Amino acid sequence: MSHYHALVWLDHQEAHVMHISPDDVEKSIIQPNKPHHKLHSRVGTLGSGRSPENQNYYHQVVEALAGVSEILVVGPAQAKLELIKHIHAHHPAMVDKVVGVETIDHPTDGQLVAYARKYFVAKDRML
Repeated sequence: MSHYHALVWLDHQEAHVMHISPDDVEKSIIQPNKPHHKLHSRVGTLGSGRSPENQNYYHQVVEALAGVSEILVVGPAQAKLELIKHIHAHHPAMVDKVVGVETIDHPTDGQLVAYARKYFVAKDRML
């Protein structure tokens, strides 16, 4: 089935990608090959002390979003912003499809679907 809207909730451990229509939801979960490790900075070391962003993980998320026209990106912390940076740098054709970026903690899948449907209905009414 073809879906117009998609929501992606992500953190550094996994991404929930949901293709949403009024009466159907197709869901996939993507996990990075290498877990994200937070490193504390040390005096006298070069760099930020953080491990680099996992570009392969973000590329897999983008692949899971193929075919949709509008994307809502949500999550609790920095991963959603890193995904947006990845899209701008590596998938410029998808930039205009991202219609919103919101901070949301760790809801259930049902709460995510309800949030996305409410968001897209309100957005569509504004057009």
